[in-house]
Amino acid sequence: MRATLVILTMAYVLSQFYRAFLAVLAAPLQVEIGATAAQLSSASGYWFLAFALMQIPVGWALDTLGPKRTNAVLLALGAGGGTLLFSLATTPWHVSAAMALIGIGCSPVLMASYYVLARSFPSAAFATMAAFILGIGSLGNIGAAYPMTLLVDTIGWRTAIALIGLLTIAVAAICYVIVKDPPKVETSQKGSILDLLRMPEIWFILPLVLVNYAAAAGLRGLWIGPYFTDIFGSTEAQVGVATTVMALAMIAGNFFYGPLDRLFGTRKWVIFAGNLSGCLLCVTLYVIGGSNYWTTIAIMAGIGFFGSSFPILVAHGRSFFPQHLMGRGVTLINLFGIGGVGVIQNMSGRVYEATITEASGALAPYNAVVLLFSASMLAGLIIYLFSQDRTD
Repeated sequence: MRATLVILTMAYVLSQFYRAFLAVLAAPLQVEIGATAAQLSSASGYWFLAFALMQIPVGWALDTLGPKRTNAVLLALGAGGGTLLFSLATTPWHVSAAMALIGIGCSPVLMASYYVLARSFPSAAFATMAAFILGIGSLGNIGAAYPMTLLVDTIGWRTAIALIGLLTIAVAAICYVIVKDPPKVETSQKGSILDLLRMPEIWFILPLVLVNYAAAAGLRGLWIGPYFTDIFGSTEAQVGVATTVMALAMIAGNFFYGPLDRLFGTRKWVIFAGNLSGCLLCVTLYVIGGSNYWTTIAIMAGIGFFGSSFPILVAHGRSFFPQHLMGRGVTLINLFGIGGVGVIQNMSGRVYEATITEASGALAPYNAVVLLFSASMLAGLIIYLFSQDRTD
């Protein structure tokens, strides 16, 4: 199963790349096909929404078909095919359609890894190993920053994206050859996602899952590029530096959260403290963002760092799920986590457009987006206060 995790982590590198690469393509897409920041925000949101809507069938497929076939087929057809479609885009809606397809293709990758962890490794190590996979996979976030900028500058965005699509299809083929399915759970118990939804414990966790990643993913996945271009007049290279710093902070955050539940003997309060810190940094960005290039980078990096609590949130929710519904359980959490990003990302585009006026200045619409992130995180934290702490 170690080789299986290695290959699934390799596939997850691509998934992380795809959720973030639009930030560095904003300028060339605006020039060549006339895509606005709001349209790209919607396209990014479609990736997350398509990804989220696939979690219910993916959960069934993991429990029924196993991670091998589920991952390989969707990654090749969805992510590989969607990327090749993106490389041929001539209008903004082509980008949106391609991003939705790519989201479908990436939908099983991380959950296949977590399914293998939950079924084949000790429960007490789940949070640490899940964070490790997320941290290594986040190298794709790095690849979608400055390296992607250099590649686009060298060979053009169409060729660069087409090559990445071919690489994705090759990784999917390797998954089909190497990934092994864990033994099926022998049980007479039946169940569905409805049984999980009847558990009152998870309803105090899911609202925070819904919003915890929205600010980090929204800023890193799109808004950081237009923000620095419009507010500081940054070049593509300077935007590449900003996105790389934030990506590195998000990777560091994954490794930071991983062992804390075992170190402190609590999951709830580690999660609460980390997300409260991220919320306060969003407020700080609202108050002083735009005042200085490096200060703003540091604040966004902090939001990315503390916004990387998803693995330990999965561990918190997973601790309540029965073994025979583990696939459906982890994908239910992912449905809320990624779905929340998709919904809030689409809302952020509408908020941005609604607050653009000549009198408001360049910073006002971005501050409105940051305020949306801050308010949603605060609401999730208030509900999470009533959750039940549980460790393995």
